[in-house]
Amino acid sequence: RRLCARIKNIFSKFVSIKISEIMITETERKRIIDLIHQEVVPAIGCTEPIAVALCVAKATETLGTKPEKINVLLSANILKNAMGVGIPGTGMIGLPIAIALGALIGKSEYQLEVLKDSTPDVVEEGKRFIEEKRIHISLKEDIEEKLYIEVCCESGDDKATAVIAGGHTTFIYIERNGEVQFQKQHTASCEKEEECLELTLRKVYDFALNTPLDEISFILETARLNKAAAERSFEGNYGHGLGKMLRGTYEHKVMGDSVFSHILSYTSGACDARMAGAMIPVMSNSGSGNQGISATLPVLVFAEENDKSEEELIRALMLSHLTVIYIKQSLGRLSALCGCVVAATGSSCGITWLMGGTYDQVAYAVQNMIANLTGMICDGAKPSCALKVTTGVSTAVLSAIMAMENRCVTSVEGIIDEDVDQSIRNLTKIGSKGMNETDKLVLEIMTGK
Repeated sequence: RRLCARIKNIFSKFVSIKISEIMITETERKRIIDLIHQEVVPAIGCTEPIAVALCVAKATETLGTKPEKINVLLSANILKNAMGVGIPGTGMIGLPIAIALGALIGKSEYQLEVLKDSTPDVVEEGKRFIEEKRIHISLKEDIEEKLYIEVCCESGDDKATAVIAGGHTTFIYIERNGEVQFQKQHTASCEKEEECLELTLRKVYDFALNTPLDEISFILETARLNKAAAERSFEGNYGHGLGKMLRGTYEHKVMGDSVFSHILSYTSGACDARMAGAMIPVMSNSGSGNQGISATLPVLVFAEENDKSEEELIRALMLSHLTVIYIKQSLGRLSALCGCVVAATGSSCGITWLMGGTYDQVAYAVQNMIANLTGMICDGAKPSCALKVTTGVSTAVLSAIMAMENRCVTSVEGIIDEDVDQSIRNLTKIGSKGMNETDKLVLEIMTGK
């Protein structure tokens, strides 16, 4: 019997994994792992201005010299998320300094860590670049793509253009002096149906719990990076200082010294540091550092303080992060819906499983999250994102507790459907389509102040 079980384990590793009604082939498993590697990556600073700096760096490299003038055209959502956030290592807020540093020291090979070579001297040079009015930023009109960055760098008679669209590091066009060096058609969906990776919550759950551990242990790096960011925030004064505040007097007098309060302080603390522009990397998810933080730290803190094993932590983190990736597939990179709703839903799944939850209880947690947080608006990246992140993860814990008591918002209530995957589609439809007018109004208010 033991021999048969051993053969079955080896066979499942190299051929497929089958749980209940779900069959994950070896090929599909590898594609899911590739997808996670693609979506869960280190980033320094808020990803929208950093993506703009990345595009500037590529255009500058293509130009071959330091530009004399930089023209930047951006989609509304990029503008919204880049107006009020700190730029790492500068003590400054907003796009101009990110653009200047992208031209002066940015290296496109660094991807979302493009500004990690910044120094105080370079920042001063960047300030002069701005004062000399070499940078022009405007809205790209009449485009449907919510993540669009177009940069044209000029020096003398030479011009170089780079365009990012659809993903924070996805270049679709590079040109120098009218000669196209790279062009890629941007499509929102797979070009061929067989190339599409279709996930469901059940498939996410089964993958996280049954994939051989050595194939997914890399997800532990999210815990290392994001915990370091939180602990950095406790040592300084970043943003609104919410994480540090919660760890202080209020943790004992109001919140209580508990797993719950530690989840809130660590998650908000990492967000404080990131939004204020701390020169420290975090592990992002689907193009957002705050999503990566919210998908990681609640799960990590719960696991550590409940003496869970390393394997349990790995599988819970994988369940959380892959749930976020799954939901973002239909929501899109940028939307009017705050990303903490999605990320906290992932962490609620991870916490529920660590509590001993079954698949059904994990699905209950998702339903409870969607019933509660749908409609939370994104009004740009900024220090107060720490408040929204804290709201999201506190709801994640509440939803997990309800799920463990087999309590779930039902299909006769609001947008919840009996099928959890349909509930997810209802959430993302509201965020990607129903809230478009909200998105426009938010930007109008922000730019009119």
